[in-house]
Amino acid sequence: MYKFITMNIHKMNWKIILNNYNNYITIERNLSKNSIESYLRDLNQFSKFNSNKNPLLITRKDILEFIDHINEYEISARSQARILSSIRSFYNFLIFENKINKDPCKYIHTPKIGTKIPVTLSVREVDSIINSIDLSQSQGERNRAIIECLYSCGIRVSELIQIQISNILFQDNIIQVIGKGNQQRIVPLSKVLKKYLKNYINFIRSKQKIKKNEVDTLFLNRNGGKLSRVMIFNIVKQFSRAAGIQKKVSPHTFRHSFATHLVEGGADLRVVQEMLGHANITTTEIYTHLNTDYLRQEIINYHPRS
Repeated sequence: MYKFITMNIHKMNWKIILNNYNNYITIERNLSKNSIESYLRDLNQFSKFNSNKNPLLITRKDILEFIDHINEYEISARSQARILSSIRSFYNFLIFENKINKDPCKYIHTPKIGTKIPVTLSVREVDSIINSIDLSQSQGERNRAIIECLYSCGIRVSELIQIQISNILFQDNIIQVIGKGNQQRIVPLSKVLKKYLKNYINFIRSKQKIKKNEVDTLFLNRNGGKLSRVMIFNIVKQFSRAAGIQKKVSPHTFRHSFATHLVEGGADLRVVQEMLGHANITTTEIYTHLNTDYLRQEIINYHPRS
């Protein structure tokens, strides 16, 4: 009986503290919806494993046992690093709130992960994907504008589906984008994208019956509502296949391609960082290595002595 009551108290403690942490990262740290979901998903997994323990009394040993537990499922080093990062963030919050005075994550090393070189498309491949779109179809103009927007602006899917028409300044050739942590940044509006957007807005979107709360939303589904992230993935997948692209293409591939082509063209890395909305320039620096790595891989693949 005593054990049962204790377990319930601990479960209640986890629930209360995780709820407080959720409020902290949502309101005070102003993290994006995706980041919040990722942190809480990892911490819910951690709390279930330690459901019979008080979250304020978790030790380094408890965390190491949890890491051993997830290792049994052959989780990648990258995923392990992300999970450990979520746990670190949670206990930093508890220290900040004076709930604990010792960090149980101290001296736990993050798994080493190699730099993952992203898949990129050539300009010709991007053009072939856009040209594969049948403009006679009801959503053709919209789909062409979506893919051109992903490539011309280098924006994330979450940013794309939130674009408001009022944020597009056609006269100034810029789009105001709301990025991670609700941070606003400005990206240039190319002549090509400007033309595609005007065609979509004036000839397709204007004829739709639009839901009340989506009157200003740029890209809409058939029912006049906001497009989902999944729908954007499906659009990209559909037309990449239609163009005969063998690479694994996602919406983020256009963002990588955008950055790579800028760096290849000689753009300053700080400018690229600003355009992508990266908080840290080390995240942007990966694009300086792409050319070298691509060249090295091509030699390995095709040189007779390799």
